Amino acid sequence: MNYIDGALRRLAAVLTVAIGTAFAGVAFGEPPAGTAPRSAEAAAIKKLLEQRFEGVSIGHISKTPYFGLYEVQFDDQIVYTDAKVTYILVGSIYDAATKKNLTEAKQREYSRVAFDSLPLDLAFKKVKGNGARKLAIFSDPDCPYCARLEQELKSIDNVTIYTFLYPIDQLHPDAARKAKLIWCALDPVRAWDQFFESGALPKNNGDCDNPIAATNALGQKLRVTATPTLVFADGSVIPGALPAQRLEAEIVQAEAEAKRLATKK
Repeated sequence: MNYIDGALRRLAAVLTVAIGTAFAGVAFGEPPAGTAPRSAEAAAIKKLLEQRFEGVSIGHISKTPYFGLYEVQFDDQIVYTDAKVTYILVGSIYDAATKKNLTEAKQREYSRVAFDSLPLDLAFKKVKGNGARKLAIFSDPDCPYCARLEQELKSIDNVTIYTFLYPIDQLHPDAARKAKLIWCALDPVRAWDQFFESGALPKNNGDCDNPIAATNALGQKLRVTATPTLVFADGSVIPGALPAQRLEAEIVQAEAEAKRLATKK
């Protein structure tokens, strides 16, 4: 996946800094106490970024424990810069000891959505096993990666899956029609499963009241740019067709984190 898109393309036209061997042997970690920048520092960095990248949305800014860099929410991505915004680093930073992608972890934290705030009436619901765990998916019937995810989901049990039909017209011109036919079926869950098993579509006109326009607006609001996109119980958002083993691990982790966050509240 190319992470230098949208506003980052404008940024990359100015400067792209590659990371890799430069970080070899360097251990990173969570910011120690007291490393968060004073509000004046963050405000100054924000002002410089807005001056140099007009129209870009600047969110959270915090001091990192490495190289004197600041972590910045730059539109829907995380980038790194110095205090004077002389350089911008676009890419992921890893903990060399644990191999953990620190940038991805922060991005997931910042991009969380409140699962309970999702308009689940716009999705159809499939309960597997006891349905105790929960997962929401933005999916396109003509997306090959969505088809792959459906195969991986077969081995996942004890979960309630909410599927938001999210056809991407630019890539799949016929997907919206198929989505409407599936939604208008007497049993949308069965129609969805049959479509991915055999390609068969339900026999209706697709002219019932459907949520396609509403799910499109919801996806844009949540900055869903690819299908499938998964939303876990803790609100973390991950795009892509995850293999079953990782999918199970993410569900377990998200359920535990959701409980932790609920207790914290």
